[in-house]
Amino acid sequence: MVDSLPRPSVRPIHSAVTPASNFVAYAETLEYHTSHALEFIDITADVQNVVARSGVTMGQLVVMSNHTTAAIVLNEHEPLLLNDMARILSRIAPAGDYYEHNDFSIRTVNMTERECANGHAHCQHLFLGASETMPIHNGAAYIGQWQSLFLVELDHARPRSVFVQALGVATGLGG
Repeated sequence: MVDSLPRPSVRPIHSAVTPASNFVAYAETLEYHTSHALEFIDITADVQNVVARSGVTMGQLVVMSNHTTAAIVLNEHEPLLLNDMARILSRIAPAGDYYEHNDFSIRTVNMTERECANGHAHCQHLFLGASETMPIHNGAAYIGQWQSLFLVELDHARPRSVFVQALGVATGLGG
């Protein structure tokens, strides 16, 4: 006999049935210029503004870095914690370690004229990731009280872009 697990209590927050004509797929690219490695740039307000412009009131939001050496994370915006996170990333994949990716005498793939030694940044990216997905509820990204969205520069100062896509229904549209 299999014991059943306790059932969680379910409390719907909101549900809506809308005509297909109220479905919205909206996207923008946000541009930033980073200033140094292990920089945490709070992009929460910029992303919330994209959601507002999209008109989506209930749906899903995807925020994605277009780079393999810059990550997107959802975490607390507390300066000492940001310092701690930068220190941990430096320990996980130190810039001064040997990376075959940086050994231009043996590397032959994905090379450019201005190639830089950034194997550490790619390895740090493994632990953070390229994107975050969250619900859109009542016309805003639904995040926790202390949560903020960050673009994390793992390499060096340069232009960066973040793709933001809102998918869902827009209530109150004509139709």
